[in-house]
Amino acid sequence: IWRVVVADQRSKRDGRVIETVGHYNAQTNPSTIVLDEERIKDWLSRGAQPSETVRKLLRTQGIS
Repeated sequence: IWRVVVADQRSKRDGRVIETVGHYNAQTNPSTIVLDEERIKDWLSRGAQPSETVRKLLRTQGIS
C-alpha cells in the first residue's frame, strides 16, 4: 500500500510529510485508489506539482 502525500520538494524522498491525501493498493483486484479530491484540488490550485505516478492516478480517478 502506498500513501499519496503532499511534501516539500526540497525534503528527502522519505522525509517529512505535510499532508496525506490518499492511498493506493495495487495488491487488490481491482486496485484500490482512495484520494481526497477536495484536498488534492486545493493543493494543485496552490501550485503543488504531482509526480508522474501521482499524475497517472489522478487521471485514472478523473481529477485534473
